Amino acid sequence: MEFPYALALLGAGALFMEILDATIVATALPAIAADLGARPLDAGIVVTAYLITLAVVIPLSGWVADRFGVRRVFLAAGAVFTIASAGCALAPDLSSLVAMRVLQAVGGAMMVPVGRLAVLRSVERAQLVRAIAYLTWPALIAPVVAPLIGGLIVMHADWRLIFAINIPIGAAGLVAAAVWCRPTETDVGRRPLDLLGVASTTLAVGAAMVAAHEVSSDSPRWTVVSAGVGGAAILGTAAVRRMRTSPHPLLDLRVLHVSSFAFVVGFGTVYRMAISAVPFLLPLMFQLQFGWTPVAAGAMVTALFAGNVVVKPLTTPIMRRWGIRRVLLIDLLMSVVAFVGLAVLGEATSAVLIAAVLVISGALRSVGFSAYNTLAFADVDADELSDANAVHAAVQELGAAFGVALGAVAVSAFAVADGLPAGAYSAAFLLLAMVMVVCVLGVLRLPSGAGARAVGPR
Repeated sequence: MEFPYALALLGAGALFMEILDATIVATALPAIAADLGARPLDAGIVVTAYLITLAVVIPLSGWVADRFGVRRVFLAAGAVFTIASAGCALAPDLSSLVAMRVLQAVGGAMMVPVGRLAVLRSVERAQLVRAIAYLTWPALIAPVVAPLIGGLIVMHADWRLIFAINIPIGAAGLVAAAVWCRPTETDVGRRPLDLLGVASTTLAVGAAMVAAHEVSSDSPRWTVVSAGVGGAAILGTAAVRRMRTSPHPLLDLRVLHVSSFAFVVGFGTVYRMAISAVPFLLPLMFQLQFGWTPVAAGAMVTALFAGNVVVKPLTTPIMRRWGIRRVLLIDLLMSVVAFVGLAVLGEATSAVLIAAVLVISGALRSVGFSAYNTLAFADVDADELSDANAVHAAVQELGAAFGVALGAVAVSAFAVADGLPAGAYSAAFLLLAMVMVVCVLGVLRLPSGAGARAVGPR
């Protein structure tokens, strides 16, 4: 089977646009908060609302793609994302901005997973690593350029231009999709939509994030926190039970019988929580704690993602040579050390040393991402790819949302952390190091030959 280069590039382009948007916002949060009259940590809801919506809507992507066709859904989702980006650029207040971000995420929740699904369905098992590489490479470029672009825009223009950038990119993507994405047959007779599953999942995630947002406020209302945690636990349990017992569940959890996939859903999500908090915390620390300009903060955050790109060509050979388990174990142990390294950075630390720590952290991040993502689909059969893709994408975005929320809560909780180089931010990074230890303990239970089917022979 010939490798679908154009389709892979189209999927990568969609991911590029989404990641560019998500990454560029972090650098602008202090400016957005100042302009709209909110705390920088409160403005973090611009990030978390987007990620929450992705997590809630992504489970629908497989059903919608099968029901209406990949091409039609991809085009519609791209249009929604682009129009909502224009709405973000015109938002008069924080509430309006959050509302537009939610709509933007609805488009992204369909656009990226459906594009990935189209690629995965078009390649043979032996081409899986190559396909993942095509989907990942261009997406790694977006975070490298986004922080600096965001800083330049904030200093020399207006933060609203950050969202307006998506308009020409989205328009070009729509034209490319119309040309390269071929119409596919729809499966009208596929399972009906599980509305009860959608409702229980949405309410559970919403309740959890309300609790997290309340905890990070200056004066938490503990009755609201308790209600949110309790509601999330009850509704989450009901949602999982519904997915396990319904003949037509929102997410078919039967795919979790694949042990390697179940491992990634569990410990891979914890990993995503830890690393997703870093790009959120760094711009805030550099600007609010160190007193740097947005451009300086953006330029330094670029080092984190530059490490991603530098090591990317080595990830597949490394996994093929030493196996996914060994690579993950070493990578996670080094990541614990890297988080401790982030925690000891202070205002007086040399910029060269800060950049070196970020480059190393970014390289470790890239290896971990590649290992988890390859392992996720290594043993999943072709007829389960749609469900596996939806489950994997949903829990990854949910992990990212809770990672950002965890970072915000940690900074608020440790606001009086005296004696640490960067105060509350140092405490937050130490907390994330402990989260990474959980991932280390998880990988110890992974079989030595896990993922060998996808990485191929040595």
